[in-house]
Amino acid sequence: MSPDASRSLKARKILFAAVLILTFAIVAYWMVQENKPWIVPPEYKSLQNPLTPSEANLHPARQIYIDECAQCHGDRGKGDGPQAKSHYPLPADLTDAKRMANVADGDIFYQISEGRRPMPSFKNRLTEDERWQLVLLVRSFSQPAFPGNPVSPAPTPPKPATTK
Repeated sequence: MSPDASRSLKARKILFAAVLILTFAIVAYWMVQENKPWIVPPEYKSLQNPLTPSEANLHPARQIYIDECAQCHGDRGKGDGPQAKSHYPLPADLTDAKRMANVADGDIFYQISEGRRPMPSFKNRLTEDERWQLVLLVRSFSQPAFPGNPVSPAPTPPKPATTK
């Protein structure tokens, strides 16, 4: 083998190894970033929902949830929507009362507003009031249902139209 061919082979091996290492590093970085907990700025953590849980606030939130959230988070907020398994990380189970008790309204508002891959940002798609209404609805998923509770936890998905 000529010296030039030997150098060329060595250069290709080094280049291949460099590309392989770079690919591994990118995948590893992506995996670490996807598994990081939400970092919510302190100014959001202290925010309180200005809206009260009432049918007037929950009704529009249910429709937004069905249109924008249910495909991943599921009709009842369990994180089991039809597209849930195609995402990493998996959508949160919003019915987990223990987990939701440790999340402030401002945290939920921030997460809805800013999003994080694979969840989109809604700050330019929904008004501030609509996002706060969603916070009320998300909270309702982890609340027990009882007679007289103004919060009806689960959105009712629209029934498909039947044609005859």
